[in-house]
Amino acid sequence: MINRLITSSLQATRKSVLLLGPRQVGKSTLMAGIKPDWVINLADELEFLRYTSQPGTFKSDIIESGAQSILIDEIQRIPNLLNTIQVLIDQNKSLKFYLTGSSARKLKRGQANLLPGRVLHFFLGPLVAGELNYRMDTTAALETGCLPEIYLSTNQKEKQHLLMSYSASYLKEEIRAEALVRNLDSFARFLQDAALVAGEFIDFTKMANRSKISRHAIPRYFEILEDTLIGSRVFPWACDDADLDLVKHPKFYFFDNGVFNGLLGNFKASRDRIGKLAEQLVYSQLLHSAWAREKQIEISSFRLRSGMEVDFVVKLDGRLIAIEVKTNDDPVSSDLEGLRFFAERFKSSKPELLLLHMGKAERKFGAIQSVPWQTGLRKLGL
Repeated sequence: MINRLITSSLQATRKSVLLLGPRQVGKSTLMAGIKPDWVINLADELEFLRYTSQPGTFKSDIIESGAQSILIDEIQRIPNLLNTIQVLIDQNKSLKFYLTGSSARKLKRGQANLLPGRVLHFFLGPLVAGELNYRMDTTAALETGCLPEIYLSTNQKEKQHLLMSYSASYLKEEIRAEALVRNLDSFARFLQDAALVAGEFIDFTKMANRSKISRHAIPRYFEILEDTLIGSRVFPWACDDADLDLVKHPKFYFFDNGVFNGLLGNFKASRDRIGKLAEQLVYSQLLHSAWAREKQIEISSFRLRSGMEVDFVVKLDGRLIAIEVKTNDDPVSSDLEGLRFFAERFKSSKPELLLLHMGKAERKFGAIQSVPWQTGLRKLGL
């Protein structure tokens, strides 16, 4: 059992909690380890039907059980229960609810009562380096990702099978079951195309033409991926330098390399793919490590139309960090150009400069620190 960093925060707070995260990141396992008095699993169709067909029974069940801590799994399946939970909390301050969900979109769309002031919101992603004492298997993280069950498995064939099934399960259970889109075939084509452009600057018009989908549907489909926590867009850094001709398109990254590779049916970190996989791994680890440590983080892209680029511009703990991601630990001068340009252009902001790579060597090139990606995360306090 790997101790998830967020566990202590969930246990320490006296308030109820809502834990959101993609499917199979370990939300239910984490909550079960906290050992609540009573568990209601809304993924179980019998429980789901009971509380949808007889909504009044939920409150009476809670009161009659005498439980002081209650876990409700997949709360987004019946968002209206949140209204009853508010009443129960207001009537009994000693009650503590642990709520989990994989779709913020279903809650938002249903205008669910997210219980401001009564429930604290947390997010859980895949395993992060800090949860493994910064000894994560880099090859495994690049090829089959960091979902707990997948990462800990030693059966490579089973891992790949589970990951290739993930997208079908996601479409069936998250998209169709929750009626998030009207045309599932259209969304399935979009999802496949999103995998092809992951890590690149997205041109919605070109993507619509390739996928045979309306240009206006593309941004909405990306919002669905974000609200169901399957991935996120990275937008250009907002700076005050009007002279910079920045690329305005966003990038998109999947939340896990294994899921991304499963969509493409390719689990090899081959020479032609490893650059994209390394960049997506670093992005995922930055974001999910911040989630795990309850830190606010802003991650932006930075690329000029001339081609000058820094992979990520990060705001964290009052710091500004420019990050370049490379696959090997022996960078050439051209690998450092983007960081040097950024440092000179924004020297008044005193940015930290990091080159994170998939190798083992630690080197310095003036103000630029070139370190293994896990060492870099540790230096950032993530």
